[in-house]
Amino acid sequence: MPLYAIICKDKPGALDTRLATRPTHLDYLNTSKNLKLAGALLDDAGSPIGSIIVVEAEDKAAAQAQADNDPFTVAGVFESVEVHPWRLAIGSV
Repeated sequence: MPLYAIICKDKPGALDTRLATRPTHLDYLNTSKNLKLAGALLDDAGSPIGSIIVVEAEDKAAAQAQADNDPFTVAGVFESVEVHPWRLAIGSV
């Protein structure tokens, strides 16, 4: 199955919502069987400003559904969400 990168950027002022929703978001990711890796995008001070998630999915629509159902998306944390086919060049997932 192909890999997809989900690149999310937080809305300005969304940190409190992000922190409040984080446990539910992590539960969602931990139970996602197609998840390959995930982590927060950080600003220069080390504060979260978004997320990068890589999933294995049948197609782009399935990867988009993963993004759409993420508790951060549902809670309105993200200003933008992009889903792109992704190819691993170096390393492993």
